[in-house]
Amino acid sequence: MKTASLSGSPRENVGKKDADTLRKNGRVPGVLYGGTEQIHFSVDNIALEKVVYTPDAFRFDFEIGGKTYPTIIKDMQFHPVTDKIQHLDMLQLFDDKAVTVELPVRTTGNSIGVRNGGRLAINYRRMMVRGLPNDLPEAIVADITELKIGDAARVRDLNIEGCEILAADNAVVVDVKKTRAAMAAAAAAAEAEK
Repeated sequence: MKTASLSGSPRENVGKKDADTLRKNGRVPGVLYGGTEQIHFSVDNIALEKVVYTPDAFRFDFEIGGKTYPTIIKDMQFHPVTDKIQHLDMLQLFDDKAVTVELPVRTTGNSIGVRNGGRLAINYRRMMVRGLPNDLPEAIVADITELKIGDAARVRDLNIEGCEILAADNAVVVDVKKTRAAMAAAAAAAEAEK
């Protein structure tokens, strides 16, 4: 996974009024779980948005109160109208403890089916994966080079060493669909052979 640095400030007061005041001052309240105790903090909204609104998944070196914790974002709550981040839950990572994260799905290669007029359909933009923090890759990569029109890459075709994809084995991740242009070209070729 990609690594980023983020720093927060400890929160003395925990409650709705304090959280509203923090949000008005451009900060997002949050809680760090997973260690021996929960740590309440606030983080700058602009710094947080820079790493949240990207297609990448990050592992954070999260500094709070002079101490640094390896973490991931476990959950976020958004405002229903403005879509601003309202609350952040972070999970402390340990080298010997497996975690569940959502990783982006990327494709590699140039599909035979797409070159022949098919359309590439990516059915999952992100997928849940479980594994040890040091085994987690930056993304789930599907090689589409050999896919012809009508072919699909399924979860069972993907291999991430040391990690388990939390989806059904027969779930279609990427497939090449027929297009009208490809069907017309096939019909024209069949007519020409007669």
